[in-house]
Amino acid sequence: MKAFLTTLLLLILSGCSAVTIQPQKMAKVSTSPTYQDSRPFFMWGLVGDQRVDVKKVCGEQAVVQMQSQQTFTDGALGLVTLGIYSPHTIKVWCDEQKNKGAGI
Repeated sequence: MKAFLTTLLLLILSGCSAVTIQPQKMAKVSTSPTYQDSRPFFMWGLVGDQRVDVKKVCGEQAVVQMQSQQTFTDGALGLVTLGIYSPHTIKVWCDEQKNKGAGI
């Protein structure tokens, strides 16, 4: 029983999570992100102010979707450090329609 509870606790602590923001409601974007980076957070993700300038990332293109995600690797790092260091992966998708239409 103790092994079961320990395993359950480890699974809960290493769980993945994601927050997705879409400026305009649309179907979920399934393409690869235009920008992806891992950002440091501390104390179980409560401390840290990481901002991404989407105007620099996308330039003239519109932002289609933004996401802050705690991947399995991010969660494992947080588990190993007992939450002291708990990174999140940041992803940004830009609208590629403008580039496709410009070549016509």
